[in-house]
Amino acid sequence: MTRRTTLPAFLCACGLLLGGCATLHHGTAANTARAAAPAAASTMAPAAGTNASISADVGTPIPDLNDHSPLVQWQDLTITPAEIKYNNLWNYLGKHFSLSAAGGDGRVRAELDWYIHHGQYLRRVANRAQPYLYYIVQQIKARKMPLDIALLPVVESAYDPFAYSNARAAGLWQFIHGTGRHFDLKQNWWYDGRRDVAASTRAALDYLQYLHNEFNGNWLLALAAYDSGGGTVSWAIKRNQRLGLPTDFWHLDLPAETRAYVPRLLAICRLVATPGHDGVDLPPIPNKPYLARVNTHGQIDLATAARLAGITTQQMYLLNPGFNRWATDPDGPYSLFVPLDKQAAFEKALAALPPHNRVQWATHDVREGDTLGRLARDYHTTVAVLRQLNGIHGTLIRLHQMLLIPVDRRTLADGVLHAEARVVRIRHYAPDRYESNGRIVHSVRNGESLWTIARRYGTQVAALARWNRLNTRSVLHVGQQLVIWRHRAHAVNTAYEIGPGPRDTQRTVYYTVREGDSLYSISTRFRVSVAEIADWNGINEHRYIHPGERLKLYVDVADQSASS
Repeated sequence: MTRRTTLPAFLCACGLLLGGCATLHHGTAANTARAAAPAAASTMAPAAGTNASISADVGTPIPDLNDHSPLVQWQDLTITPAEIKYNNLWNYLGKHFSLSAAGGDGRVRAELDWYIHHGQYLRRVANRAQPYLYYIVQQIKARKMPLDIALLPVVESAYDPFAYSNARAAGLWQFIHGTGRHFDLKQNWWYDGRRDVAASTRAALDYLQYLHNEFNGNWLLALAAYDSGGGTVSWAIKRNQRLGLPTDFWHLDLPAETRAYVPRLLAICRLVATPGHDGVDLPPIPNKPYLARVNTHGQIDLATAARLAGITTQQMYLLNPGFNRWATDPDGPYSLFVPLDKQAAFEKALAALPPHNRVQWATHDVREGDTLGRLARDYHTTVAVLRQLNGIHGTLIRLHQMLLIPVDRRTLADGVLHAEARVVRIRHYAPDRYESNGRIVHSVRNGESLWTIARRYGTQVAALARWNRLNTRSVLHVGQQLVIWRHRAHAVNTAYEIGPGPRDTQRTVYYTVREGDSLYSISTRFRVSVAEIADWNGINEHRYIHPGERLKLYVDVADQSASS
């Protein structure tokens, strides 16, 4: 009797004990998960921004399970409801943002009102984000970082991979040269990793995680430091500590740009998370992979790669904005993004491509009167590339010396020309021929200059020089033929918006003159001419400029990678 009575009681007690253990286990796991998920805050700005170097503060102005796992028994499983599926990536993001605006709702509301009243701006940004956003979201998810960070490029660059700031920050994540190098972003004549979607995303997430650790797991402070520099945020924290004030983001005395930076990100996240997006019509983005990364195992002409992948040359450039020239860097990286549905065909065609067809090279027998400068002009390349390819350390070349010359494989029928070879001499066209694709061929007349021709066609000297692979100070010859592109959107088979003209790498930069600046120093920094700066701003090129003046510059992003 006693046994029969004791056994059920014992079993009942064991059951309660085991139930309590299970509850404790799940509760601990949940607490651990919450502790591992850092509370964060982020920021967004309507204008392209600037990244910061670790060593210097730069303000930001307004992209398997294996078969060896242990056997799992049914009693080991915890059944949870399946995650709701979202076909639209915006809807998915809106349900998974995690950064809190507590303490700063008024500042967030002010930024949100700006976005709501500039819906057209957001639609343009959303169009630009379409090729890259899903990839970036997956990289952030893999690191278990807040998905709010996926919208940080809206603040930094308006999701323009060719964005370039007055602090010379480049790409979706706006890295300056020094910070880019610190995070292993290669930058040379061929390639700029700051504009490479995969490389710059990796570097940006590395940097943000570093800052997150530096500021004890506070994402809002990490984001503020991403904008203005860790030193600026640390100084502001120490100041508040001395004054006995709170040290959270909302109470810090930070630069005006940084004080707006975090609320902007939180505002855009709030807009995306709100049903109907506060009346802003965001174009839907499929919540599924769009890009595939293919290793080409060596240098390849990007036009050839585009042909093998079955896409346009312009699409190839848009998906791979890190490459400055017509071909990939001979020393790598060799990976190219292509649409996922083109991956298999591209890999097959690439494997069948003979090595000598990957990049076309010509040989030139040096003749009397030849110079590296003249050959660079004739072959649409640069002196630096000719020197690198032929192992020339100076500028001297010998009569009958054989030189290796890189040659762009594309034909004029492509209608898209890379940033460094915008068509020079097309002698078989009639003078001043207007073509249906927006291209004009102009025959130089007596007394004309790049400036007068640019004025005649309503374009900029820098653009005219770039399209024709000329220096902005080049002397023209009577009969020389120049190509002018009308500013219009070229039709391509893509679902997303593209910029005007053939792979437009020119960006407008507004530069505020600093103490010690001159027109010459500014022209050198941004690789334009003094005459161009004077022309763009309606000033005399010999005029003294004053600190605080604002100058408009038209900068070719592809020419900035080798800047120091």
